[in-house]
Amino acid sequence: MQSETEHKPVRTKPWKFGMLSTEEFGEAEKELVLGVLEKKRVFRFLGSDKEQSEAYRLERLYRGRTGAKHALAVNSGTSALVSALIGAGVGPGDEVIVPAYTYIATAAAVLIARAVPVIVEADDSLTMDPQSFEAAITPYTKAVIPVHMRGVPCRMDEIMEIAGRRGILVIEDVAQANGGSYKGRPLGSFGRAGCFSFQQYKLVTAGEGGLVVTNDDTLYARANIYHDSAFVYWDMNADNVQPPFAGENYRLSEINAALALAQSGRIDTIVSKLRRIKATITAAILDLPQIRLQAIPDPQGDVSYSLVFYLPTADEAMQFSHLLSREGIPNGTIGNNGFADRHIYKNWTYVMEKRGASERDTPWNCASYKGNVQYSPEMCPITLDWLGRAITIGLHQHMSEEDCDDVIRAIRKTAASL
Repeated sequence: MQSETEHKPVRTKPWKFGMLSTEEFGEAEKELVLGVLEKKRVFRFLGSDKEQSEAYRLERLYRGRTGAKHALAVNSGTSALVSALIGAGVGPGDEVIVPAYTYIATAAAVLIARAVPVIVEADDSLTMDPQSFEAAITPYTKAVIPVHMRGVPCRMDEIMEIAGRRGILVIEDVAQANGGSYKGRPLGSFGRAGCFSFQQYKLVTAGEGGLVVTNDDTLYARANIYHDSAFVYWDMNADNVQPPFAGENYRLSEINAALALAQSGRIDTIVSKLRRIKATITAAILDLPQIRLQAIPDPQGDVSYSLVFYLPTADEAMQFSHLLSREGIPNGTIGNNGFADRHIYKNWTYVMEKRGASERDTPWNCASYKGNVQYSPEMCPITLDWLGRAITIGLHQHMSEEDCDDVIRAIRKTAASL
């Protein structure tokens, strides 16, 4: 057996891949951002010519991409979720079902809308388990938020069937799956609304930014009101027949919109490259009995920037991860924050402890709420088991054939050593 000093790793070159989004910054971003500065219009509602607004053009692009009747640009993915929930009429007294594995913002958005998050299991796709979703429905359930985690589409056929049969609103969280699809249909186009993020860690970025798409006229009108506390006073509100109410200021600036617009023009090209890379690697490790690949409800719709596979036990996953790192391939596990704590329900401290901004009045203890949701760190053991046995390798559109071959050889070598 080789010692540490004798060991020759598969890959000796550094793994130097940057973020999916900002690595693509180029002339298109410079042209559009400088164009905003030259127009001296950094606030989208300055002037009546909508065609001069990058935010309006961004909305038009996503209407075309998703086939939605309406699109509303906002300043973050969280703002998109909150605006969609408020737009759909979700509020005090309501429960909203969310998966146990998602960025904490999904649950936070529910709380900001003054509703109560109900946490359910993820399955071997690491997205919401439809059976767990249905089992969690109560008389107080108003909506469900399926989250297309790490670019992987949820089991939307099952989720939509259950939601339709039980009268539950569906708000899709597409923050991590821009450019993904399910059975040929764009993610974000299934629910009452779809919510996108343009934060820097996403496939395309504006630094910060988000967007809501919907075919629901009322939801769109209410989301408009909520995303801008003065919306009812602007000229473009003339056709909005919804009664006004207090809102936030979630507007997207023209500079951020310009970045998102330039980046969004590359989505399909980037996703196409990522899919080829992931398909190459997975095809070469399918035969390994030591590992089990993550279930992908629709492989053709996977954004494909993350390769996940499972080992039989958590201890074996940690051992495999260590050996794979020795072979020169960075990877993540639940033990080294490869599945970041802020994405795992048991670490959402303020949710677990039912703590709001005010001790006297929270969504859990307000007079409108008649339910009795309970949380505990052990409440979703299936999710924790999948995450505990999982290993993830981040993929990048700039990976070469040699890079893919290094990943393949390292995984196969590590599997053989076990």
